[in-house]
Amino acid sequence: QVQLVGSGGGSVQAGGSLRLSCATSGYTYVSNCMGWFRQAPGKEREGVACIYTGGGDSYYADSVKGRFTISQDNANNAVYLLMNSLKPEDTGTYYCAAGANLLTLWTSDQGTQVTVSS
Repeated sequence: QVQLVGSGGGSVQAGGSLRLSCATSGYTYVSNCMGWFRQAPGKEREGVACIYTGGGDSYYADSVKGRFTISQDNANNAVYLLMNSLKPEDTGTYYCAAGANLLTLWTSDQGTQVTVSS
């Protein structure tokens, strides 16, 4: 069973920053676009960001472009999401995920909560 382990998150005020981490096995890490999707109550699931760890190409949802930055750590088979200028609408459960692209991310992670207050 593929394991994707997410961590980080928390509660911040609007304008603040948080960092998420996502670790997985070597095969999953090199063969997928690694990243996150988020889910908020009453909203559709949204692919937030992912990075192809082989080439370094990264992709972002329009809603987070310019505020979120995804990076990779090949030594630890991990990726990180630095979230700056957070907005209340960024509130939700963030899932460490992998997939062919930003729209088809899947996960075995239980998710981590991000709460942004105004």
